[in-house]
Formats: sequence, C-alpha cells, structure tokens
Amino acid sequence: MNPDFQQLMQRATQLTRSGELQAATAAIQAALAGTAHPVTAATRRTEQDTGNVIDVAAREVPDEAPTAPAHPQSPAHGRFIAGTHGDATARRDFKLYIPPGAGDRPLPLLVMLHGCTQNPDDFAAGTAMNLLAAEQGFYVLYPAQSQQANPQRCWNWFKHNHQARGRGEPALLASMTREVMATYPIDADRVYVAGLSAGGAMAAILGDTYPDIFAAVGVHSGLAAGSATDLPSAFTAMQSGANPARPLASAGAVPTIAFHGDADNTVHPANGGQVIAASAAMATSVEVDMLTSSGGRTATRRIHHAADGTVLAEHWVVHAAPHAWSGGSATGSYTDPRGPDASAEMLRFFLAHPRRPGH
Repeated sequence: MNPDFQQLMQRATQLTRSGELQAATAAIQAALAGTAHPVTAATRRTEQDTGNVIDVAAREVPDEAPTAPAHPQSPAHGRFIAGTHGDATARRDFKLYIPPGAGDRPLPLLVMLHGCTQNPDDFAAGTAMNLLAAEQGFYVLYPAQSQQANPQRCWNWFKHNHQARGRGEPALLASMTREVMATYPIDADRVYVAGLSAGGAMAAILGDTYPDIFAAVGVHSGLAAGSATDLPSAFTAMQSGANPARPLASAGAVPTIAFHGDADNTVHPANGGQVIAASAAMATSVEVDMLTSSGGRTATRRIHHAADGTVLAEHWVVHAAPHAWSGGSATGSYTDPRGPDASAEMLRFFLAHPRRPGH
C-alpha cells in the first residue's frame, strides 16, 4: 500500500469534516491516481459518477509471506469454480466452492463479500471458509466486485441507489444467489451472507432488503444498513459511527452476528454496536462473557435474547484488534490471526438460525 494513499485519505477525511467537499473529492482522486492500478479515462468517469469511498488495508501480506491455495486442490476436498452472472448492463464474476460429496442432498449456502482491494481468492484464503465448508458440507459463493464499478473494488454500500430491494448491487447479488440456488441443491432455509468492511456493510444491506433469501447475516468490521447515503455521511460513519438521527433497519431484521476490533482505525468500532442495534431491536436480555483466543487476543461477546430465549444477535468486540478478519489466515489480506476465529463463530451462529417461518 502506497503510504501517500493513506495520507491523502486522511487529508480527505479532514476536509470532509470541515465542509470542503470539493477539495476532499480531489484528495480522493489523487489517492486513486497513486495506487497500483492506473487511472484510465473510464475510471475517472466512474469516480465522478459514484463518489467512491475507499477502505484501506489494516495490514499487507509481505512478499516473503508463505502462500497457500484458497482451498484444497484435490477433488476429494471439493471444487472451486469460476463463473459470471448478469447481463451487459450489470455483470459480476464469482467463485463458488462446492464441498466434497455434494450430490442431491440440499446443503446450506454462504455468500461471502470481500472488502476493498480484495478478490474472491484472497478472501477465501484469508477467512479459510472453504476449509470449514469442506469439513461441514456447505457451498460458499464469493461474488467479485469489478474495478469498473469501483476503482478499489469496494461494494458501493454508501450510495442510496445501492441500498434498496430491486436496485443496484443488492439486486444483482440477490439475483446471483438465486441463480446458484436454482443450479445446485441448496437448502433455501439455510442461505446466509457475511462480509468484511465494505463487504460487511453490503451484507447488512442484503439482510435488510432480502430477508426472504438470507436467514442470517455476518458483519465483520462493517456498518449497519442506512449508515450513509453519500460521500460526506460515509466518511462520518467510518470515522465516528452513523448519525444517530439516521433511521437504521431494526424491527423484523434477520439474526445478525457482528465482529469488530476496538483498535480499528478504518471503520470506527461504534459501527459494530449499530449493526447489532439494528438487528436486536426486540431483545429483552443480554448475556455478556469474556473469551481469550489461542492467539492471545481477548474478546467481549454480547448475546442478545428475545423474550422466549431465542438468540437475535451476537456482538463480538475483539480487544486491541485492527481492521482485519479475526482469526484469519496470514495467506490472505485484512487478517488478524491472533484473534478468535470469526469464520467458525459465524458458521456456528448461522447454522443455529435457519430461516424463520414467514420470511
């Protein structure tokens, strides 16, 4: 990561806070121009059209870091195939993990949304979700954001035209999910979505807009649905949490598990609490416990219960953790191997929450 990029983004944040939005936009464009991907005329048009918000990586994998496949290569351990969904106006690539022994028996499906600058292979490697899928038997769909839609490959969670049912990226991702469900033997009551950072924010939007598809949601280092609708509100939400006056999804929300490091300098930890507030509006009690991972990080977990004892949400605050997938593998970016295993905990939460009657 170019150090000038982070400095320019910090400058953009300061300018936004002071109300100098034109100068803030120029700083963002300068940051983009300094990245490894050249800015073409088409990219500049995309920037002007979308007003992109860019996440920055909490860590980078050094060149000498060991590499490993995002999934076992042997057919006995499943297959990781590539595909494309959409039409000429809206198209996205994807990778799909098919577990070993998949046949006619309906299996769960987990949709995994990567963060900015990532791709499906990187995200699969960092979360090690395919290894869990091989062990426990479920499909994993990894949609890929295109650089044409966002120069940093961020999902456009902060734009109002990508936050409603039947529109923009939520509609495209829901359609992609439905296509996989129609093509493979998927248990329609056990379809879930999770994501990191911008991907986590988009996962929250999908849970809000398509509760008839997604039975539960996992948001890691992300933001609640409705946290922003434009560039200034996105910077505000990322730096200090969403405006409390902004209406967030709440009543009738799908069960949600959120992970967030309290040392996250990219997306403020307050956003994790707002994700949970949006999903646990009907909670009547909260159970709190402290956990220590094998890597040494401690975490506070709050479990929100309904009056009948049903778990509505889990909120994990990982202490001293940065903007990274907790418990992830160092073979991928945006990972914190020292933390509790977010992949395993999300999977546990998901499988305990099949789709509720009436959704």
